[in-house]
Amino acid sequence: MTSPKSSLSRTALSTVSADAIVSSLLTVQTSGPGFVDLTAEIAKFAKDAGAREGAVTLFVRHTSASLSIQENADPSVLDDLMTALDRLAPEDGGWSHDTEGPDDMPAHIKTMLTAASLQIPVLNGELTLGTWQAIYLIEHRARPHRREIVVQFTGETG
Repeated sequence: MTSPKSSLSRTALSTVSADAIVSSLLTVQTSGPGFVDLTAEIAKFAKDAGAREGAVTLFVRHTSASLSIQENADPSVLDDLMTALDRLAPEDGGWSHDTEGPDDMPAHIKTMLTAASLQIPVLNGELTLGTWQAIYLIEHRARPHRREIVVQFTGETG
């Protein structure tokens, strides 16, 4: 089934030669399960890198925490997303992997269902996030953890 007629438009093509790869390691101390907004820090990284046009890539170096782009206007969205993840991977799910505690295997599943990496285009020196979008680290473990995220810009600087 196809949807009714839609109107499409596209800007002119933009071509740049990537003259730089700029990297940094971001360390985040979480306070337990939930979302940590990284948007301002990633925007600062892009500015400090002199990013003009290209992409910022984020990669979380863990299997029990993840990354997501989600709504930043209504905090209840993040609460509901945590509830949904808890329902999809409950601690009492009868998991055989429980060496690090009952929250460990559910944390691995939640990471598998979300993302370990993100890529955000940069145009005219700005992250191209939508009005209501923010970049989040999601902590899936029950206790606080120190998380590392590799942040890298590839593209044109100036």
